[in-house]
Amino acid sequence: MRVTIQRVLEASVSIRNKSVSSIQKGFLVLLGVQNEDTLEDIEWLTSKISSLRVFSDDNGAMNKNIADVNGNILVVSQFTLFASTKKGNRPSFTKAGEPNFAKKMVDLFTYELSQKIGIRVQTGIFGESMQIALINDGPVTINIDSQRKE
Repeated sequence: MRVTIQRVLEASVSIRNKSVSSIQKGFLVLLGVQNEDTLEDIEWLTSKISSLRVFSDDNGAMNKNIADVNGNILVVSQFTLFASTKKGNRPSFTKAGEPNFAKKMVDLFTYELSQKIGIRVQTGIFGESMQIALINDGPVTINIDSQRKE
């Protein structure tokens, strides 16, 4: 699994000009799944995200996690995180997970993250063409890959 996490002041998902979900201060998590991903990847990644200290404390240092700031989370599936641009100029997405498997993993990931943080995690709609609006805070953008544990 791969994620791109953006610390946001707000973020929202729309489909065909209709709002699907939105959050205020917190994380926009773009999530990519590959067929090799397991429940252990979900466990490791959701633990990492729930503990990630990228919110400022009273001294301006990044020492607080999402729960410390009563933050929200919006998870959006994004198979393009596994794009390969090794050959030519048109990306290949063969490393991305098969859709049925990927949807199950996204759902499990979202549930597990919600359980760890104790809030309802907002989502986009798997497989839809979505428009994402956000105000990046900082900006702070973190990429994490569960296979490489970094």
